Amino acid sequence: MCRHLAYLGPPVSLASLVLEPPHSLYRQSWSPSDMRGGGSVNADGFGIGWYAEPDAGRGPAVPAPVRYRRSVPIWADESLPGLAASISSGAVLAAVRNGTVGSPLTESAVAPYTKDQWLFSHNGLISGWPGSVSKLAEALPVSELLTLDAPMDSALLWALVQDRLHLGAPEAVASVVRDVAAVAPDSRLNLLLTDGEQIVATTWTHSLWVRRTTDSVAVSSEPWTTEGWEEIPDRSLLLATKSTLAVTPLLEGRQ
Repeated sequence: MCRHLAYLGPPVSLASLVLEPPHSLYRQSWSPSDMRGGGSVNADGFGIGWYAEPDAGRGPAVPAPVRYRRSVPIWADESLPGLAASISSGAVLAAVRNGTVGSPLTESAVAPYTKDQWLFSHNGLISGWPGSVSKLAEALPVSELLTLDAPMDSALLWALVQDRLHLGAPEAVASVVRDVAAVAPDSRLNLLLTDGEQIVATTWTHSLWVRRTTDSVAVSSEPWTTEGWEEIPDRSLLLATKSTLAVTPLLEGRQ
């Protein structure tokens, strides 16, 4: 399985989130601690999305995100350390990829996916792909299916979420997870979505951890430091801002 993280808070360097911590995403790419049977390394690409700090009095409060993706292992990109050290942001989503067998090994298959102000990542797989979710795919506009980032499960999940964002980000994510799990019950559906002001995440047969301070929140597949992290229960929906956190069961009636 892949590993991913998101951060909201005071601006920090990308390197301080992705490269420098003792169990950073960089280290998780070759030495993850909790893959749960989903492979051994995350060497099929990486991506970082971030939001530039807005100019005072000009432009939107949260600008459109910037994205840097590669189809090589994160440790193979010699330009990344200098780039990541030179860029700071108060809203970041990043991922390292362990591609599902049969999925494309191209840059377009690497999270984060993006549209408008949104960044999206998926850690997991859809069981029985693609037949198990063909009926769900039929509900999407044909133009969306023809313009998927890549012919793979993560890209379809992103298209399904986009199609439901009018419901609000938490319900869009939760409803997609429930509907996909109903037709593909052995799936791993750990989704991560941000617009630079909120983080929406799910745990569905994999791990998610959260760390809060007085003015920041971070979520991650695995803690990247040794202190301050809380594990989120399986089959949960997380909604966080810099100052708030809510965790609710994804299945009605389950505590």
